[in-house]
Amino acid sequence: MHKELTGKTAIVTGGCRGIGKSIVERLARDGARVFALDFKLPSVDEVFIEDSSIKDMVSAVQVDVTSLESVSKAIDEVMAASGRIDILINNAGITRDNLVLRMTEQEWDAVIDTNLKGTFVCSKIVSKIMMSQRSGRIINIGSIVGTIGNAGQANYSASKSGLFGLTKSMAKEFGTRNILVNCVAPGYVSTHMTDVLNEEQKKKFLESIPLRRPASPDDVANVCAFFAGSDSAYVTGQVIHVDGGLAM
Repeated sequence: MHKELTGKTAIVTGGCRGIGKSIVERLARDGARVFALDFKLPSVDEVFIEDSSIKDMVSAVQVDVTSLESVSKAIDEVMAASGRIDILINNAGITRDNLVLRMTEQEWDAVIDTNLKGTFVCSKIVSKIMMSQRSGRIINIGSIVGTIGNAGQANYSASKSGLFGLTKSMAKEFGTRNILVNCVAPGYVSTHMTDVLNEEQKKKFLESIPLRRPASPDDVANVCAFFAGSDSAYVTGQVIHVDGGLAM
């Protein structure tokens, strides 16, 4: 049976855990050859992909998305293995939460460099390849806090708001080469990043969500699969909230 992304090559930054890993698995199940680029790769004792049916479709490559040199080297490795790149999902992201009055310059810079500059660097390099192919999909992973803000996350919120503008600007620049650029903005997702919240914080989040449940990483991966596939062929420059109605 033909799968939607058969013959396509995809890159997912931050692809070795959390939302990124779910996206990697979904794209592989849809037939894509997927490269998970991450700063920290799985250990030799760690089973990265449990599903044996897609294990051979996935490779992990070490990268520092804040470094043009590191990203260039990783992309060269992907091109040597596959010869093309059809899908780039900019998912790599970190948090360094603090109130503005207490936030250090290092906490601000670390988040902006990884979340915003990292997306710029990866898109800059991969878009050259996509332009020569005259086709491609770039999908940026934003956040609901880029829309509504969040106390204690000024750096993270600013980085994700920046992704919205970057998405729309790249969509306008790349559209004539049939490169579609969109953004998926999750709300409260059950991952290792939200596990640090206490029960009171989790309860407060859930009470503000009309669907009264957190998203799963698969909820986000499903929307990424839509943007990566043929059904979204006339959609670009869009920010889709996957938040259970939180931003309404």
